[in-house]
Amino acid sequence: MSVFLIGYRGCGKSTIGRNLARRLRQEFLDSDELIVQRAGKTIREIFREEGEPAFRDLEAQLILELAGRKDHVIALGGGALERAENRRALGAGDHQIIYLRCEVMELLRRIGGDAGTSDNRPHLTNLGGGIEEIQKLLAQREPIYRAAMTAELDVTHLTPDQAAQQIVLLL
Repeated sequence: MSVFLIGYRGCGKSTIGRNLARRLRQEFLDSDELIVQRAGKTIREIFREEGEPAFRDLEAQLILELAGRKDHVIALGGGALERAENRRALGAGDHQIIYLRCEVMELLRRIGGDAGTSDNRPHLTNLGGGIEEIQKLLAQREPIYRAAMTAELDVTHLTPDQAAQQIVLLL
């Protein structure tokens, strides 16, 4: 069984995932980091040069591969579950899928405080990445997250260590 962490950009999937993997003595993988390594360019560059559909195709290929892994902690990109094929691939395995929920204002604060996000990640709508974009995409994605998850954890006021501790209790 692997643990997949899902949720919106900035909720802490990568940071919490690394912490959780240490606790479980498992390998940590981040789907966005793997895509960047394989493509040899940032996600922002992939979006700009090839378009979002090309990025989503790379992501789908990777998720199919990751869904076959056992005993890993895996952070998925925020939009990874928008494609039904990705949800099916994860659902076919014996995995725990943890939705890391976070309040909109905290997401905005975290995203704004991370220089790497603005340098490497594209805006996902014409709304420019602000609170309106977060609200719009969360309204679309949250039902998908909830349909795919095996558990939900509100990480708004948790440190990464506290969140990892809580996930261990959920498993």
